[in-house]
Amino acid sequence: MILIVEDDLTIVNLIRLHLTDHGYDSRVISQGDEDTVLVAAEECDLVILDIMLPGLDGLSICRRMRDRNILVPILMLTARSSELDKIVGLENGADDYLTKPFGVLELIARIRALLRRSTDRHEYVGPIEKIRTIGPLTIDFGRREAIIDGRTENLTAKEFKLLQVLAEKPGQAFSRSDLLEQVWGYQYEGYSHTVNSHINRLRAKLEKDPTHPQLIETVWGFGYRLFGGES
Repeated sequence: MILIVEDDLTIVNLIRLHLTDHGYDSRVISQGDEDTVLVAAEECDLVILDIMLPGLDGLSICRRMRDRNILVPILMLTARSSELDKIVGLENGADDYLTKPFGVLELIARIRALLRRSTDRHEYVGPIEKIRTIGPLTIDFGRREAIIDGRTENLTAKEFKLLQVLAEKPGQAFSRSDLLEQVWGYQYEGYSHTVNSHINRLRAKLEKDPTHPQLIETVWGFGYRLFGGES
């Protein structure tokens, strides 16, 4: 089931028609009602979310979905086309971004790619161990929790995925483009700011002194690595 959160009836009818042609069921919500959208999203496989909505805007809805750990893929629709607007959407938890007007074939291709990546993530079993300790950090992969010096930190879905990728190979440097691809599914250097901002958020939660990080290290001119003495 695909949830369409869009108030433009013409666009809604166009999307639903082609989703049906390609074998997808859909449901429509035409305004930014937080409770209605969040409840519906938990029962869907993908959300197509417009930014400009009556009521709560799409970016706020996207952010609140991720805050509640609703991990369904989100495809943002918007009339805005600047790179900054795309970065804002991605940083609020969106998985992909399509600018109006868009081609129907491109929309279907984006939907298929997101659903495929979502299926791959669900099939991925992660590290053999359920719990890994790296220096003062303990990661519980089953509970999706990070414990630092005995204190459990609340991480968003993207923050935990980013930490998980780094923790799978402690000490190995990952480029920003590698992290962008593995966590967000993007390969564009222009979105490296997305990686940087999430690293900063992780440091704020996990480092004793985020301005002098000892756990998530910067590899200058390249990317980041997780280091702290694995045990």
